[in-house]
Amino acid sequence: MRRLKGLSLSIILLGHATFALAQPPIIQPGLPGDPSKELSADEAIEIADTSYSPADAQFMHDMIPHHHQALEMAALVADRTNRPELIDVAGRINASQGDEIEFMQQWLRERGERVPDPTAHDAMHTHHTMAGMATPEQMAELAAAEGTDFDRLFLTLMITHHDGAVKMVEELLEQPGSAYDPVLLDFTSDITNDQTAEIERMNALLVSLSTDPRAGLSAGLDDAGQVLKNLELVASLSKPPGFVDPRNPTEGPPKHLKADDDAEDPEEEDVNEDQRSPLLSFSNTDMAFAGDVLVAGSYHGFNVYRLGDDGIPDLLSSVVCPGGQGDVSIVGNLLIMSVEQTRGRRDCGLEGVTEDVSTDRFRGLRIFDISDLTRPVQVGAVQTCRGSHTHSVVEGPNNDGKIIVYNSGTSVVRDEEEMAGCIDESPGDERTALFRIDVIEIPVDEPAAARIVDSPAVFADPETGVLSGLWRGGDHGDETQETSQTDQCHDITVFPERKIAGGACSGNGILFDISDPLKPQRIDEVVDTGFAYWHSATFNNDGTKVIFTDEWGGGTRARCRAYDPLTWGADAIYDIVDGQLEFRSYFKMPAPQVEQENCVAHNGSIVPVPGRDIFVQAWYQGGISVIDFTDSARPVEIAYFDRGPIDA
Repeated sequence: MRRLKGLSLSIILLGHATFALAQPPIIQPGLPGDPSKELSADEAIEIADTSYSPADAQFMHDMIPHHHQALEMAALVADRTNRPELIDVAGRINASQGDEIEFMQQWLRERGERVPDPTAHDAMHTHHTMAGMATPEQMAELAAAEGTDFDRLFLTLMITHHDGAVKMVEELLEQPGSAYDPVLLDFTSDITNDQTAEIERMNALLVSLSTDPRAGLSAGLDDAGQVLKNLELVASLSKPPGFVDPRNPTEGPPKHLKADDDAEDPEEEDVNEDQRSPLLSFSNTDMAFAGDVLVAGSYHGFNVYRLGDDGIPDLLSSVVCPGGQGDVSIVGNLLIMSVEQTRGRRDCGLEGVTEDVSTDRFRGLRIFDISDLTRPVQVGAVQTCRGSHTHSVVEGPNNDGKIIVYNSGTSVVRDEEEMAGCIDESPGDERTALFRIDVIEIPVDEPAAARIVDSPAVFADPETGVLSGLWRGGDHGDETQETSQTDQCHDITVFPERKIAGGACSGNGILFDISDPLKPQRIDEVVDTGFAYWHSATFNNDGTKVIFTDEWGGGTRARCRAYDPLTWGADAIYDIVDGQLEFRSYFKMPAPQVEQENCVAHNGSIVPVPGRDIFVQAWYQGGISVIDFTDSARPVEIAYFDRGPIDA
């Protein structure tokens, strides 16, 4: 026992003795081969201080002149407009951004950082290229404007200015180690929230100044305001029973659902709806015509109509078969439908599939016999690795009685345990299901024998063979779009007589040679610094032009606001010259839309008018435009239809 006490005492004495030793050296190595630097304790503590980073200080330093320019713009308002709403905007800017400049200056002083003078000549001219900053020429133009011209220019410049501040915050937060200071983090949150809300208010004001009849239409589900030019509305059909949730007709998020007044347990009712909402999606997606037959595809299945002599559709049958995307094509008595979602079932059941691997799951092409339009029957199905977002009938039936279809899957690659050969993103594995399209063969007399005959790697580099041979994803430089990687085609359209196909393939627009339909060959590809996602491709009547659409924001976001670029989320028109795609022009709906209207270029269709190139373009809640692009360098909108947003 005494020995243990002695040992304990020795250890304690040793512990005390360490405090008497000299401070060990603190070393900061230099470059390879250079001598190291010995730091003092104070220097080491200063380096270890992570309360703020150089990026934080630079952000504050840049935001001061950025805010100051907003004050300069706001100071012009009182003498140049009598619009109360605009005067209110300027008042809010003066009240908030002046105080925020003082806060940022004090933040920098407390940390011993340089504090810029925002009124200095050098500050404004050095920083006018920062995100959203107006150029000296734009500021001079604003100062010279009056009345409505001033109102429009002020709102346009200020929206861009506010959006630039939000982007500066986003860029800061992407920097490792930035915004650890809770005060700074709160400040960046305030900038994002306040200026995003102000952008929405200013966009609504800018929309109200538009002279386009489509601007500012009243909202509503069934009774929204609407306007037409050079078109006649023949019919407006409600979704058939079973293809709409009467308690959630707008397909809003579950939090907006309300329990039935008669429900015994409202809380339990809400839970059930929350569980069902992701399963039941009723969005319409695509239409196919054959004579007087119209089939409307949906995430929930499809509906079959017969068109009367007056053009009004008469519902013949509804087929409930969930799974999305629901794009449809008709060839003779066969209907082909794309299915991509992981909830799709082989038996068209409503219960979905919850397991990671299941023999019940279906993702690919369904084939229906519609010889009896009132009783469609599923007669074939082709499973694919990435499902089917869209498909294109290339040819057939030929003498061999077969139809050739190109399939485009854009979803995740399914588990190889579920379907053999479905390899995901293993680096260097050339068996991957990415970077491919599927070529599918459907025997008309035996559709159950339909199968994939090839999955060519159409994006491969022709010299190296690398599968990811086209756009790798990312932006193209300052003030350009973040463009998706080209590892899929969203849409392929074919022109069999000319033996060509056009592919809108996420990061590229592509022209294919389909002389051998089973082996499509890429003959040209283009990129666009303003395209986010190459969505659709459509040829003109004689196959000498192609229109590509850009689904910027994925179709769920407002991208036709007054300040959105007219070259983003737009159509790009190309001539085909000696097998090469040559850009000619852009077209985007010119009518500004409000924040509640998801709007961007989506699907379109050619109108077969001899001697002219006429195209109908859909813009989601932005309605439709009818465009004459006979002169591909000067497209003209000749007709339109639009209605107000679903939500006020």
